[in-house]
Amino acid sequence: MTFLFGGCSNLPTPFNPRMFDALGYQIAELFEREEKVVFDAEELEALDALDEIPLLWKSRVGESEIARFRVAFENNTIFVADEDGLLVSLDPQTGENIWTIKTKYPFSAGVGAAEGMVLMGTFKGEVLAFDESGHSLWKAQVSSEILAPPQVESDMVVIRTANGRIYGLDALDGTRKWVYQGATPALTVRSSAGVVITQGAVFAGFAGGKMVAMSLFNGNVGWEAVVSQPRGVTELERMTDITSSPAIDDRLVCAVAYQGRVGCFQIIDGTQIWSRESSSNAGLAMDNDYVYVTEDNGVLTAYDKRSGAGMWKQGRLGSKQLTAPLIDGHFIVIGDDKGFVNIIRNYDGVVLARAKTDGSPILSRPQRIPGGFVVQTEQGGVFAFDSQF
Repeated sequence: MTFLFGGCSNLPTPFNPRMFDALGYQIAELFEREEKVVFDAEELEALDALDEIPLLWKSRVGESEIARFRVAFENNTIFVADEDGLLVSLDPQTGENIWTIKTKYPFSAGVGAAEGMVLMGTFKGEVLAFDESGHSLWKAQVSSEILAPPQVESDMVVIRTANGRIYGLDALDGTRKWVYQGATPALTVRSSAGVVITQGAVFAGFAGGKMVAMSLFNGNVGWEAVVSQPRGVTELERMTDITSSPAIDDRLVCAVAYQGRVGCFQIIDGTQIWSRESSSNAGLAMDNDYVYVTEDNGVLTAYDKRSGAGMWKQGRLGSKQLTAPLIDGHFIVIGDDKGFVNIIRNYDGVVLARAKTDGSPILSRPQRIPGGFVVQTEQGGVFAFDSQF
């Protein structure tokens, strides 16, 4: 976990806690506590005894030192990228390379893919648009580095920047249509929180625990809701940022804050349905029955979607840093910082199967593909697994 002052970073370097004595000491102490993790031997033995998730194929791009890349799947094609400006399309059945582009732009976020477009963001705030054959469409400039995959819907491209702004761009040529400025507290978590688009609206969570719904077409705010209120005395204690994208269906939108709460709200007007104590720096997902939250210290928790009642917890996954969950039918797929992927039963949290990648952290939510899922590791490994085991 890294931190930013003023909610803004124009350099692709993590915050150094030693720069500020008092606050730096608190953050360093937090890091030291997180590193002192000892796993139960029986827990690790039980994980080793699980069935292995079948590997379909593997590929590779460059290593990620700072950025977190999420694999995209669109129009029966997988898209992956790296910090060196490499963008690759792969066949989802075989992993074979379809095309490769080597750009001069160091990518900081991606891949976003929809409506025949493939979108990337850079550390300098450049937005690059390609078609699905890899041909360049346009390049646009926003205010600061882009840490989340760009999104596109209804001929609008939505970009989120590290300084709390959200931009609406014309998908035809990248022309700016609108911009929204979110809250920027003194201290924020550096995150790859993105946006979710549905029903002509853009939903996003911000530093300070606020969630906003705005028009996709002009950026006008429809409603604002408080997911979590800052608490504590120090800036570190009061940090309660929403550091992941909301989860959404046709009725509810749910979000979770670091050092805060998880809550679900009516999509139409932001009325709160329920809220519970929680803390997550990774994210959440939901299906017809449950909201699944990757909480701190390696715990996956399922809440009843209608009432917020806790249904089950799974904290015996051999890691204290998990990815956001992927829902795949009756299964939950989740990766961790040791390069493992796990398949968990959705109704009771039982771990059914497990597989190892290259041993480096899986940084982003797994991506569903036909018959399975694919992950990208910090070392650039791209691994596709069969979930129909």
